[in-house]
Amino acid sequence: MTPINANEIVDKMTNQKINYDRVLQKMISVWQQQNTRPKILVHSCCAPCSTYTLEFLTQYADVTIFFSNSNIHPASEYQRRMLVQKKFIDDFNEATGQQVDLIVDEYKPNAFVQMVQENQLTEEKEGGKRCTACFNMRLDLAAKEALQRGYDYFGSALTISPKKNSQLINQIGMDIQKIYDTNYLPSDFKKNSGYQRSIEMCKEYDVYRQCYCGCVFAAKQQGCDLKTVNKEAKEYILQQNTSANKIEV
Repeated sequence: MTPINANEIVDKMTNQKINYDRVLQKMISVWQQQNTRPKILVHSCCAPCSTYTLEFLTQYADVTIFFSNSNIHPASEYQRRMLVQKKFIDDFNEATGQQVDLIVDEYKPNAFVQMVQENQLTEEKEGGKRCTACFNMRLDLAAKEALQRGYDYFGSALTISPKKNSQLINQIGMDIQKIYDTNYLPSDFKKNSGYQRSIEMCKEYDVYRQCYCGCVFAAKQQGCDLKTVNKEAKEYILQQNTSANKIEV
């Protein structure tokens, strides 16, 4: 199959705010007409964002989740979210018969902090330039991974959150695809009650929903108690390790 360049659809939507959900629907229609199931690498920041995203996309494509989130602080919370992501995928596959894979990228928190400090973004408010730089960093990594592993598209589950600027995320993805020989998958997963469905799925699968996006700067601005977060995360990790040892025995 020949992947679709979303720009071919977007360029026809002149003089209007781009409806990225509509762009995705048009692409899906082509897949169905061609009777193909593309391979898609979807960046996920956490299990909650991947819930409805997977439920929707796996109807039409073979999906792999790319967990690349060096912005998450502290390290224990990163580990917790990664384990929760893995457990959700395992549970989702068992419940649906799907075969979603998971790729966990290397955790490099110092690289993220250095990027923020070098660009003087530490005092930026949530949703500002620091978030834009963070989206850029993670989508760039997703594009590189998709190219290296031969995926037809790379995309992001971030657009399911009503707190994230999906127009911005999609524009970043569309710009990044121009740099690499791969194709971005536009989306606005919160549309069509997607965000509400994600909340329902978190309850159905007993998925942990965190109280802050991830980075230490946002956590402090939002007044999150990182000591409590660290304590609870370590307890969860210990619990999971204990359970895994019991299963092995």
